[in-house]
Amino acid sequence: MRNQTMITNVLLMSLSDNQKIIYILFSIFFLIYLMTFLTNFIIIFLVISCANLHTPMYFFLGNLAFLDMSYSSVTAPRMLFDLSTQKWFISLPNCIAQMFFVIYFGSSEVFLLSSMSYDRYVAICHPLHYTQIMSWGTCIQMVLLVWLSALLAPVIFTLCLKRLIFCGPNFIQNFFCDLPHLFQISCTDTFINVLVVTIVGGVLGIIAFVATFYSYVKIFSTVLKIHTMEGKCKAFSTCTSHLTVVLTFYASITFIYFVPNTSNLLALNQVVTVIYTLITPLLNPLIYSLRSKDLKAALRKALNIHMLIPNIIAKRST
Repeated sequence: MRNQTMITNVLLMSLSDNQKIIYILFSIFFLIYLMTFLTNFIIIFLVISCANLHTPMYFFLGNLAFLDMSYSSVTAPRMLFDLSTQKWFISLPNCIAQMFFVIYFGSSEVFLLSSMSYDRYVAICHPLHYTQIMSWGTCIQMVLLVWLSALLAPVIFTLCLKRLIFCGPNFIQNFFCDLPHLFQISCTDTFINVLVVTIVGGVLGIIAFVATFYSYVKIFSTVLKIHTMEGKCKAFSTCTSHLTVVLTFYASITFIYFVPNTSNLLALNQVVTVIYTLITPLLNPLIYSLRSKDLKAALRKALNIHMLIPNIIAKRST
């Protein structure tokens, strides 16, 4: 059977039909996206510019901030455009492209969180050998592996879409394009595609989850061996931010992709999707910045420098 595209546009699900609610949603989501972009950009700037943040933990955090900026930029601008124009149409090629980057940045975050958990494992379980194990060469190799291995799933899934014919209905029950939605608008048997997604996604997901889970099992066992409560709290405080991000991420993923999308759960699924795509990229930098004394100190230092510059210029001019 020849590969023919019978529909050219996809109708996305409108978040509301009420004009006033649409204005409110646009304002809220625009503010969230702006804050997401700014907070993650600030973290990247601080990690690059502050010498005391040139450590493996903050190197990974800078990559996570870039990922959160990228992921939210795949979905938020399109949603804001649709809210402002109220068209909710996207071309099929753009829909597939959006799906590709949603999967790519999502997969990258899964692998990066696993790498960050390994970093915390080494810091807590092997503190004396931390600088040797987590050398800059090792960190760069780990991040390169994250970015490259994350390409595997979206490339395979996108290539498998070539065997499908999209003939409608051209309506999907979400405000952005994801792989399950493309299966829904296909009139070709998607069994092979679902099988490929299950095998590839399952294997990669299990590897990342096991790596994260194993690291935290070792961390908890090491922390429990510490005799003093103060020592336990100090050791565990170094990974609470990362653990919070991991739990939030996996809870959202589990609900979106593994809970049946029935009519009774449709509204709840939409709420969780909004949290996963818009709120989580904003929460991640806030969680780390609120817990990290080094980040807060670097931010205060940067603000003080920028506040001193006008005074220095004014004194020189007089």
